[in-house]
Amino acid sequence: MIVVLFIPMIAPKIITISEKMLIGMKSLMLRYEYENIIALWKQFMPRTREITSPINHEYIALQDYANFNDFETPFDIWAAVEVSGSEMIPEQMQPYTIPGGIYAVFLHKGMDAGATYQRIITEWLPTSGYIIDDRPHFQVMGENYKNGSPDSEEDFYVPIRKL
Repeated sequence: MIVVLFIPMIAPKIITISEKMLIGMKSLMLRYEYENIIALWKQFMPRTREITSPINHEYIALQDYANFNDFETPFDIWAAVEVSGSEMIPEQMQPYTIPGGIYAVFLHKGMDAGATYQRIITEWLPTSGYIIDDRPHFQVMGENYKNGSPDSEEDFYVPIRKL
């Protein structure tokens, strides 16, 4: 007998952020090509010390969709850190600016990001009074992020706007 536990969706924090300046590396991917994500982070992590003005010790994983609802169109993924201003950009890295706006911020625990996104889209979003906005989605991996651990925590930032 298989027992499925229903864990209710935790209400997000709804916040407005100012634009964020990042420096990082990007790769093009199709949905569900997870090996591209791993390869990008393996390339980026050893080089983070080359970034001279990070504002904290957090990492940002970002997805820049041309159309969030289009599952066939490739999109850019980023491995990055937030920086305080313009600086010398290390070779093979690029700047990126996350535009300001309203975000729903969800605490994600564990390593199954796909399941968390599925629950956000199918459980929270339909009754929230919001729709997905045309801005990047991103995750902030701070001090409670533990790569590969079921105890890992990170914040999922989902761009939204009122219906």
